[in-house]
Amino acid sequence: MAKIEDYGFLSDTQTAALVSREGSVDWLCFPRFDSGACFAALLGDEKNGRWTIQPECEVQRSSRRYRGDTLILETTFETAEGAVRLIDFMPPRGNNPDIVRIVEGVRGKMRMRMQLVIRFEYGDIVPWVRKCQGGLEAIAGPNALVLHTPVTTHGENLTTVAEFDIAEGQRVPFVLTWFRSHEEPPHEIDAEHALRDTEAFWTDWTNRCQYQGKWREAVTRSLITLKGLTFAPTGGIVAAPTTSLPEQIGGVRNWDYRYCWLRDATFTLLAFMRSGYVEEACAWRKWLLRAIAGSPSQMQIMYGVRGERRLPEMELTWLSGYQNSKPVRIGNAASNQFQLDVYGEVMSSMYHAHRAGITLDDPEWQLQKALIEFLETRWTEPDEGIWEVRGGRKHFTHSKMMAWLAFQRAVQLVDDAKIDAPEQVTRWKRIAEQIHREVCERGYNTKVKAFTQYYGSDALDASILMMPMVGFLPPEDERVRNTIAAVERELLVDGFVLRYKPQEENVDGLPGNEGVFLPCSFWLVNCLDLVGRKQEARQMFERLLTLRNDLGLLSEEYDPRTKRHLGNFPQAFSHLALVNAADFLTQGWEAIHSHTTPQATRGAQRAAGAKS
Repeated sequence: MAKIEDYGFLSDTQTAALVSREGSVDWLCFPRFDSGACFAALLGDEKNGRWTIQPECEVQRSSRRYRGDTLILETTFETAEGAVRLIDFMPPRGNNPDIVRIVEGVRGKMRMRMQLVIRFEYGDIVPWVRKCQGGLEAIAGPNALVLHTPVTTHGENLTTVAEFDIAEGQRVPFVLTWFRSHEEPPHEIDAEHALRDTEAFWTDWTNRCQYQGKWREAVTRSLITLKGLTFAPTGGIVAAPTTSLPEQIGGVRNWDYRYCWLRDATFTLLAFMRSGYVEEACAWRKWLLRAIAGSPSQMQIMYGVRGERRLPEMELTWLSGYQNSKPVRIGNAASNQFQLDVYGEVMSSMYHAHRAGITLDDPEWQLQKALIEFLETRWTEPDEGIWEVRGGRKHFTHSKMMAWLAFQRAVQLVDDAKIDAPEQVTRWKRIAEQIHREVCERGYNTKVKAFTQYYGSDALDASILMMPMVGFLPPEDERVRNTIAAVERELLVDGFVLRYKPQEENVDGLPGNEGVFLPCSFWLVNCLDLVGRKQEARQMFERLLTLRNDLGLLSEEYDPRTKRHLGNFPQAFSHLALVNAADFLTQGWEAIHSHTTPQATRGAQRAAGAKS
């Protein structure tokens, strides 16, 4: 099975596919990110569904790239007989999603083989396949796919195969389209027209990027990836397009990340707004407000792409798991957890949106005020924390710090937006001071000389690196510097940062270990710069960039020992952290948090006007 980093990423901004170096689509969910997969070989084997197009003879060399600043993937296979290029993409769509594959002869002439193994519902359901006018249909339950190609296909052991020759200058298209089984199949799209439209879509989008710093290539590719993880109809952004890619090969730390986390709000808004993508920031903010609307006591840490609240977790026992990493899970039970930090992230995202010129209206303010008033009654309680532990609630230091941030941002928002709320502001300032005092007294361990994972703990947690970044304490504070030093001393592996040590105090309630956590490693970059170690910060940032695969993609974690990516892929949190770290190193943390560009403000005003 391919390594996690050996996959390429395709998206139509509503769902996504993963394509291996060998030209196999091993993961594809239709019609949404969180729909059942029709190709699930990624989490099992070829019998669970995949789509391969490869030369029949031995491949001597292969290479791949994205075409310019797009999500059009080009894979070139070289053999003794010649060379062929496989062009894969997903056109931004109307009603029916497509995945398009164009085989292009580059040199010589060679024999190709296509094998299509469709298995609906995560590799479990064998469809009824029939040839019909204009294509080959596969139907099971509510789902249907239709394949259009000029190549003759035939059935073979419950799969669809084709053999064909390709010569230099020839192009052969394959178009696979999803539709509802009770409806008529959609009309065939023209693959070449779709290719031109898709290239224009991505090129136009990336041309709007305003980042002009040293790391433009890395930032642009990360922003494209984030756009590809966006569910365009609502503006929600999934954490990753996959489920159950392991945090330890063969382990049980396998989770479904095809949902939208509120935690990403601040980072997403900053990444998009600072790069000139204000419409995307506006869409994400509106998704956020719709998702959390209702009783503050019912706010969740994550939602479905349309704001769904019910995300029941279950195990798919028929799938063997990525490299035997079981169980394979869909849904996420962490959606029912209580996590204090999300209140800080929500209020911070609303504050930064206002500073960028995104209009705050009264109903939105009333919703935010209700959240803060609810937090007044709950911030003293233990929670499951940023890492969604399953070992019981504790008074996590990071959670309390982010509760402080919620009140701090609420006060700043009232002041900046000139809202009349003197009584609330007085009360919120008092609570913020109380939380700050408590964290400093109970969260700092004088024996360890660091802020620790939770009150009374000796364990370290890299989430505390956020402390100087959110302004809880200044970077010159001795306790901040001690904490950074402790993280470097205890949580670094080959120069990269662990979230925490999983078996220390068994806080997460799970067996096994995990890799270094890439977002936390980018946070350390920011902290090093803040404390004046600027050369070290840039060197570490450059090292982190080398962990990206050849297509510029990052997973959630990395194993320095085996040099392999771990966790779901590609991971929004990692790419968000990359973009914000690049911005920070280019402009400084105070600049990107305290100010907005005139272009961003004008863009926000245009976006707000267009949606009003």
